Amino acid sequence: MRAQSQSAKTTQRTPREGHRPVAVPSNDPKMLLARARNAAFAEATKGNLGGGLGLLYDALQDEPMSHDLLSDMAALLLAAGKLEHAAAYAERALQVTPLHGPSLYTLAFSLSGRGEVDRAIGVLTELQHGLGRDSLQAEAPELVPVAMIELQRLNRVRNG
Repeated sequence: MRAQSQSAKTTQRTPREGHRPVAVPSNDPKMLLARARNAAFAEATKGNLGGGLGLLYDALQDEPMSHDLLSDMAALLLAAGKLEHAAAYAERALQVTPLHGPSLYTLAFSLSGRGEVDRAIGVLTELQHGLGRDSLQAEAPELVPVAMIELQRLNRVRNG
């Protein structure tokens, strides 16, 4: 009976080539976190940005120090044009995980949008090299050239 109830609490992952299926508990915190993040972005993709933000906010109540949730919240707030709040969440994410590329990216664009050119240039310069760039390249490689174009633009603004 115990084995049967235990198997009811797990879900099967889809097997990949050469990999055996692994049972993952349905209440695994990492899986729950991933589900919340995916659901939030799905809502935002459907045009329900407020719903996505709400889902992330609720998840943050359970995991307030999750840099992934903080970074996701910052990204959705940036998309919503809430630049001050986006910057605040990005900074919180960076306190947990310094040099997290997506958080640096969001912070830089939030600062840029608020007219804080020098601070935005500093963050983008940090993102141009080293661990921050590696992190952004690993998580969102399509954003690396966007960040570098923004750095060039801001340097022209500052010097121009």
